[in-house]
Amino acid sequence: MPQRMARVSWRLLLLGVLFCAAGLVLTARLAQLQIVSHGHYAVQAEDEHMGMEKVFPPRGAILDRNGYPLALTLDTYDIYINRKVWQDEKLAADGAEALSSVLGRRPDEILAALGPDTDGDALVAGSIGYDAGRKIIEMGVPGVKATATIVRFHPEGDLASALQGFVGRDQTGLSGLEADLQDQLGGSAGTLYFERDSMGNPIPFGYRQLTQSEPASDVRLTIDRYIQEATEQALDAAIEKNAANGGSIIVMEPKTGAILAMASRPSFKLSQLDLADETKMELYRNRAVTDLYEPGSVMKVVTMSTAVDLSLVTPNTTYEDTGMAYVGGYAIENWDFSANGTTTMTQLLQKSLNTGAVWVGQQIGPERFYDYAKRFGFGEPTGVGLGGEAAGTVRTSEDPEWYPSDLATNSFGQGISVTPLQMITAVAAIANGGELMRPYIVADVVGPDGSDETQPQVVRRVISESTARTLTAMMNDVVEGTPSHGARVQGYHVAGKTGTSFISVPGGYAPDRVITSFVGFAPVSDPRMIVLVKIDEPQGERLGGTVAAPVFAELAPKILSYLGVPPDAPALVQQGG
Repeated sequence: MPQRMARVSWRLLLLGVLFCAAGLVLTARLAQLQIVSHGHYAVQAEDEHMGMEKVFPPRGAILDRNGYPLALTLDTYDIYINRKVWQDEKLAADGAEALSSVLGRRPDEILAALGPDTDGDALVAGSIGYDAGRKIIEMGVPGVKATATIVRFHPEGDLASALQGFVGRDQTGLSGLEADLQDQLGGSAGTLYFERDSMGNPIPFGYRQLTQSEPASDVRLTIDRYIQEATEQALDAAIEKNAANGGSIIVMEPKTGAILAMASRPSFKLSQLDLADETKMELYRNRAVTDLYEPGSVMKVVTMSTAVDLSLVTPNTTYEDTGMAYVGGYAIENWDFSANGTTTMTQLLQKSLNTGAVWVGQQIGPERFYDYAKRFGFGEPTGVGLGGEAAGTVRTSEDPEWYPSDLATNSFGQGISVTPLQMITAVAAIANGGELMRPYIVADVVGPDGSDETQPQVVRRVISESTARTLTAMMNDVVEGTPSHGARVQGYHVAGKTGTSFISVPGGYAPDRVITSFVGFAPVSDPRMIVLVKIDEPQGERLGGTVAAPVFAELAPKILSYLGVPPDAPALVQQGG
């Protein structure tokens, strides 16, 4: 009996020990869960029951110079369906039927949007109208979640698409001004923390905590919607007429640097934006500030300005044009292979003689030529504030790869590359009495703290006022002293210069590919606008005077009339300029 009692006692003791050990293990586990790992599991529990959303302030508006909206923000909703909930076929069928009347889509199309997956949320409708989204919320369809969002709306349609740019689904600017001015237009997003149910929807009267967002600002541009539309129409018509590959037109106030219009082609349409198509990425850049080209004979006014400013020549200075110039072992001819004999500087510009530009460049010399080229802004960005702006390329005499022939070709606009914006800004300095203005496109930014207005900024004096007046008169003689010049505008005196340049390819230039251009301003006595027209690779006619100049002649009177600029004299109206 004592032996049996001992065995029982031993078993009870062992059982007690096991229970105590199990109790200790459970206690340790509870301590580990509730004390040691409390923070970890608290975060997990919060993640399960708490949701977080970025709360974006309404994105600022983009306005034209007169306050007309180009881009606005609208309140919309994205509609999601919980795939797991809609695994119930009857519930899915009833839900799709209910949504179809609001979304304007067939029930089978809505069900097809769920895809093959059986878990997670499926986006079945994005950026639907505010009223439709509220109606879906009030319907309370099981498994359906409406998430508030915002979308960009463009009242002027596809106007200035490349310039304006676009935003992504997170309301962050991805291109154009939307990206360049993200800090102003986007403000700063707030954060909403909320208690959510098993489907991720906020629980009514549940916990909510909102970190307020910083308000966005509205941005008013210098762009004028009327001038921009007229510019785009003129560019499209010129490209179609000449079967060209593309082009750019810029309209600017020469006295301030304010850009009134900026158009480039090829481009994209905001109304047909498809970011999934990688083949269209090439269309999203603003070619007027990103693409380089050799300006051709428009550069001759810069060469002539330099020589006049250095008192090396006057409009009546002559040289002997033999039709050929030999520099550094290279023979340079006039574009029309002509030999004109004794020729004045004004005639040089009128006939756009390459040999004359070479002669003037030799009088200037490389050091002074490239110093003035830099003064005019070549080889550096203009500072307009648009993303992707190119600096251009100018190979100076200090470059080990520079040759004397470079000065010769640079004098008439070959072997030097510029952007359209650089070129119009440089010529605008002549129209502005010799002062180079910094181009700008943002007139002011209006935010919660008031308005920040952009003031016109003089970069530097490039040439003297006297030189500017002389070159303006010579450029006026180019247009009005050349019979049947394509840039003449009835009722207004115009100053301008054409350009035609070959496109460089490895090993030289393509003889059958050119870029035509014209830069002109009016009225000569008090320039109110300057226009650059650039047409890429036209077919058929291939001279700046026959391709680009007529575009200026068509566009300029519309702009001048719209700006309220009176004709120079009644006689000009009657005689046709």
